[in-house]
Amino acid sequence: MSASVLFDAPGPKTRRRSLIISLIVLALLIAGVVWIAFTLAQPRESSGLTLPGYFAPSRWDIFADPVVWAFIGRGLLNTLQAAAIAAVMALVIGVLFAMLRTSVYAAVRIPTTVVLEFFRGMPVLLMMLFILLVASTGAFWAVVIALGIYNGAIIGEALRSGLASLPRGQREAGLSLGLTRLQTKVSVEFPQAFRQMLPVIVAQLVVLLKDTSLGYIVGYNELIRTTMNNLASFYGNRYLFSLFIVTLVIYLAVNLSLSWVARRLARQRRGGAVTPGAVPLTGDAGIGGSSVMAGASDPADATTE
Repeated sequence: MSASVLFDAPGPKTRRRSLIISLIVLALLIAGVVWIAFTLAQPRESSGLTLPGYFAPSRWDIFADPVVWAFIGRGLLNTLQAAAIAAVMALVIGVLFAMLRTSVYAAVRIPTTVVLEFFRGMPVLLMMLFILLVASTGAFWAVVIALGIYNGAIIGEALRSGLASLPRGQREAGLSLGLTRLQTKVSVEFPQAFRQMLPVIVAQLVVLLKDTSLGYIVGYNELIRTTMNNLASFYGNRYLFSLFIVTLVIYLAVNLSLSWVARRLARQRRGGAVTPGAVPLTGDAGIGGSSVMAGASDPADATTE
């Protein structure tokens, strides 16, 4: 059904009114940005001293020193290192949670659900502090373990949703070929669920990267602690704004790059989506190069070549 059936096409007066409103809103936004920039550029009084505006060259001259960029680079490297290890841990924990959460045995499924909901509801910072104070792992591992467990619980629930969204014929087709429930889940269901939920998983990994900034509280020298604490303490508070802008730009560049990867994966998944029909199976079914029509809900409807 076309949109013109549900809504009347806007006439000349409506289009003109919409254009005028859009221009007014755009003008207000530009005026707001100009006012903020003008305010920040003005000199200001502090403790009887007149300090230059935030855009004055004297507030940005430290970035001409390669040592400053080397220091910032180490902070960025610490952030990426913690995020990379925590991401691998989160994926492993997520797969484990998803498998246990979808178990046919209530003695496994119910305790796993309780543990998963506990970790999902626990604040990441509180988990970092608990690991640091109780386990005495050090700041780095407190950040990594807390992020790995928390995001692993989120990814596990996403994978469980992906498994639940698959047609029953996928599982029944694997069982009809003689695969066990575990083999069917690993060889047939999990690859499809992982591919289906890949954009969500990548988006959660972007959140994981941003949450490494919580390491500032537990004493880990990630990017924000390196710039806004260590460098600002060494060079003075007059460089706080410039250090803030540089840190913001670095985070935006990294996170937008990961978000672009997530969107690209989502487009590739939509473009390469397979209609419900013949889905190749691995394991025992792959020995003879056979495939199964997994769209049927009854194993008796499955045919092999």
